[in-house]
Amino acid sequence: MKTTKNLFMLLSLMLAITLAACSGNTGGNGPVNEGPGEDPAVTENTEDTPEEEEPPANEMDFDMGGRTIKVVSWWDMTIPDNNPDNIQRLENLEALKEKHNFDIEYIAIDYGEYQERVVASLMAGEPLGDIVRMGKAYMIPALTKQDLFWPVDEYTTNEQVFNQRITSMYSQYEGKGYGFSEGQTNLITGIFYNRTLMKNLGLKPLQEYVDEDNWNWDTFIQVAKEANQDTNNDSKLDTWGLAGHSLTEQALAANETDLVNGTEQNLDDPRVLEVFNFISRLATEQVGRPTEGGDWTEPGQFFRQGNTLMYAGAEYETSGLKQDMQDFDIGFVPFPKGPSASTYHAHEPAVQFLTLPKQTENPEQIMYIWEKINEIESIYDYPGQAGLETNFDNEDDIANARMAGDNMNIIDRNSFPSIPYYDMVDELLQGVSVSTVIEKYKSPIQAAIDEVYQ
Repeated sequence: MKTTKNLFMLLSLMLAITLAACSGNTGGNGPVNEGPGEDPAVTENTEDTPEEEEPPANEMDFDMGGRTIKVVSWWDMTIPDNNPDNIQRLENLEALKEKHNFDIEYIAIDYGEYQERVVASLMAGEPLGDIVRMGKAYMIPALTKQDLFWPVDEYTTNEQVFNQRITSMYSQYEGKGYGFSEGQTNLITGIFYNRTLMKNLGLKPLQEYVDEDNWNWDTFIQVAKEANQDTNNDSKLDTWGLAGHSLTEQALAANETDLVNGTEQNLDDPRVLEVFNFISRLATEQVGRPTEGGDWTEPGQFFRQGNTLMYAGAEYETSGLKQDMQDFDIGFVPFPKGPSASTYHAHEPAVQFLTLPKQTENPEQIMYIWEKINEIESIYDYPGQAGLETNFDNEDDIANARMAGDNMNIIDRNSFPSIPYYDMVDELLQGVSVSTVIEKYKSPIQAAIDEVYQ
C-alpha cells in the first residue's frame, strides 16, 4: 500500500509539472515545445532573453567633447542638399555630430592667397584647420619631408568612399600616402573635336580609331594633316587639323612617363625620348595650325572658329565650348595612346587633395568621421555620372571621358619650380634636335630636383 501510494503521488507530481509546462507563457494557444527532444525550459528562456547584438567591426565609439572640426579649402566645402547623394551625406553628418559630440566648420580662403597663408600656418605649427586641402606641387616633397602631415594609408582602405589613386599614387612620399579624397572622379582631359567639320571634310570618324584601338600618335598626326585643307582653292589653308602643338605634358602622361622619377631626372627614359620625338614632329612637320601671336588661350579660340578639327582640353571646358559653338557637333576622344602606353590617360599637372596636418589631434577619429559622412548608397551608376551626362549627350563621348579620367596620370614638374620646362619645350618646337635638348637639360633638371630635396 505504501509503495502504491508513493507511486501515485509521483505520477501526480509529474502530471502537474507537465501541465504547467504546457500552459506557461502560451496564452492557451499551443505548446511552446514544437521540436522533438527540446527542453521547454530552454526554449522559453531563449525567447524571453534575446542575445545582445555586437556592433559592426568597423564602428567606433568616442566622444569628441564638443570639438569643432575645421575643414579648409579654396572653396566652401559645405555639403549642399542638391541631390539625393548629398542629402544622404547631410543626414549622416547630423547623426555623427549627435553620436560623437562635435561640430564642423568649413573655411574658404581665396585661391590667390591660399598657398601663402596655408604654408605659413603649417610652418608656424598653427595650421588653419584639422583637414586642409593642399596642392601636391607645393606640399610634396617640400613640406612632407619636414614631417608636417599625418600619413593616411591605414584610414583610406574603404574603396567605396576614398579615391584609392589619390592616396596610393598621387600623394606618395617615401612609401606613404598623405592625401585623401571622397571624390571618386579625376580630372578628365583629352581631345575635343568638331564632328560637323569632320563630316564636311569627309574624314574617317575619330571614334572608329578608338573602337579599333588604333588611336595613337601616328594616326593622330595623320588625321591632323588630312584636315589641313584648302577648301576654296585659293592656295591657302582654310581648315586645320590641330589647334596648337605644345602638348608635352599630355604626351608625357599618355606615354606613362614624366620628366622626374623620384629624386632623379628622367630624360634618359626611352619613353621620354618618344615624347620628345612626337613633339618635335608636330613642330617640324607643321602639323598644327600656325600661331597668330596669341597667348595660351589661342588654341581654344582657334577651335571656336569652327575651322579647326581638334583641340586638347579638359572636360570642364565642355559647356563653354558648346555654348560658343552651337552650330557644331562637338565630340570627345582620349588623348592618343603613346607607343609605350598600356591604355589611354588623362593628365593633371596640378593635382590637389585633402590632408591632415600633424597638429590635428586624434587623426583616426577625424578620418573615421569623414568616411562615415561619405558612406552612402549612391543613386548613380558610376561616379561623375550627373556631370558627364550634362556635358555630353553621346554615349561614346561619355565612355571616352570616363576611360581617360579613370587612368589619370600626374605630371610632377610643378613640384620643382626651377625646372626650365618652357625653355626646353621651346627648343623642341623650334626644331632643335631631340638628342641635343635631352643632353642640354638633364643637368638643369637634376639641379632643380636637388634644390627641393636637399
